[in-house]
This record gives sequence, structure tokens and C-alpha cells, in this order.
Amino acid sequence: MPHWLTACFLDEQGRVRSGWKVVGFITLTMAIGILASLIAGLLHVPRWAGLGVWVSAGIGALASLVCVKLERRSFRDLGFHLGSRWLGELAAGTATGILLILLTALLVKGLDGFHWERAVAVGPRQVLMAALMFLGVGFNEELMSRGYPFQRLVEGAGPWVGQLVFAALFALMHWGNPGMHGATKIWATVNIGLAAILLGFCYLRTRSLALPIGVHLGWNWAQGSLLGFGVSGTTDIKGIWTPVFHGKPEWLTGGAFGLEASAICTLVCGLAILGLWRWKGSTAEEPVSADASTASAS
Repeated sequence: MPHWLTACFLDEQGRVRSGWKVVGFITLTMAIGILASLIAGLLHVPRWAGLGVWVSAGIGALASLVCVKLERRSFRDLGFHLGSRWLGELAAGTATGILLILLTALLVKGLDGFHWERAVAVGPRQVLMAALMFLGVGFNEELMSRGYPFQRLVEGAGPWVGQLVFAALFALMHWGNPGMHGATKIWATVNIGLAAILLGFCYLRTRSLALPIGVHLGWNWAQGSLLGFGVSGTTDIKGIWTPVFHGKPEWLTGGAFGLEASAICTLVCGLAILGLWRWKGSTAEEPVSADASTASAS
């Protein structure tokens, strides 16, 4: 094989370049997803029997497992060093996500964007089921966006390349959501991209997926199940409280899309990113790898 062609696929140490690892992961994930769909069709499983998000998380976990095993690494090194510290970071992340979205809502409310009314039909069961669903969303999206492909790109090209590439991809993943049009699409795209950078910092500062999964869970769950807003355009989640809008522009309130399309959310995410950027972070209990330990955000 010509040297230039070899250099296209392998680095100076003879290892597969990070970009090709990302492409391989995506290809493998798609292949497993297609196979799972075919099996579900043969077994006549209706729409994954309501477990779609957890099935997607399982597909991402399986693809990640195959990729790390090919590298002779451990699945735990992707950010799953389970234990009391991991659970503590998950709880802290959940609380942080709740506080961030609650702050956004209170600022919008303070600007006369809406008021809340109690939704009497929503009880503890609905809130708990929504929490389990949003936990699955957190696992699934963080595996895909801060897991194997993100980490390998960070190792190969540096933290800011990884952050910017996956912020763009994370925003594009939401472009098909309901309500993505006009000015709402612009604000939502900016804020979802900022949220991806925020979540990326959560991983980079801890080398664990516990904190980003927790922030993702707390943000979505509080926004939809507690405060009653749309969650990235989804409108089938009923909250304990229902916001009644006062006719203010959607760039302030976010409208039906949710607070992620509000300019106030841009401010809150920006401040959170600044705080994470200044935070020195905490290292994982066990190093991810010799390469990964050198790729830190600065």
C-alpha cells in the first residue's frame, strides 16, 4: 500500500486515526440498529414496546463495547467507573440540570413571559415514568455525543475540535424536532450547541459520563415533567405545572419548543460554560488511557 494511503488511515504510531474510529463507530451503530429493527419486525414487537430510548441506548452501548474491545480497552474507561463517586456525580449533575433550567424559567417569568397553573391530572406515577424515560435519553445521547466518538476525536484532534464538532452534530440531530422553524430554529440551534459544549466540559472535567448524564436528565425532566415546557420541541410530556404564556415573543419564552429556544437560555448556558471552563475539575478514579490523560480542556 502506498505510504500516502497508509498515512491517511494510520498515524505515526501505526494506530487507526481518530476520524476513522468515529466513522467506524457510526457505521457499526447503524448496522446494529438495522439488525435490531429487523429482529423486532420478525418478532412483531410493536415500536419496541415503549422502550425505544432504552433500546437505542443499548445499541449505542453495544457498539461502544465492540469498539473499545477492538482497542483492547475497557468499557469502563469510557466513563463508567461505577461506584459511590460515580453515583454522587450523577446526583450532582441531576441537581445542576434542574437548577439551570429552573433559573432560566424564573428569569423568563420575571420578564412577564408566562405564569404557571397547576396541572391536576399529573401525579407521582407520571413524573416517575418520565424520569425513567429521560434517564434513558440521557444515557443514549451522552453515549453517542460524549462517549466513544467524542472521546476518540478529543484524543486525536484535541478538546476544542471535539467540542465544536459534536456541538454542531448535537444541534443538527435536533433539527427534525417539531417547532424548528424561523427565529426559533436559530435560537434553539445556538442553545443546543451551547448545551453540548456544557455537557462536553462536564465529561472533560471529570473523565466520567456520570455528570453529563445527570445534567441531561435533570434539565429535560425538570423542563418537561416539573415545569411543563416543551422539551426540544416534544409536546407529549405533561408537567406538574403548566406555563400560560403572556404573548411575549418566542425568542424570550421559547414558545412550544421549550426554554431551549429562549435567549435567556443562551445567557444561562454561557454562564454555566464559563464556570466549567474555570473549574479545574476532578480526575477519574482510574485513568482513561495514557493518550486521553494528555487531552484536557484548557
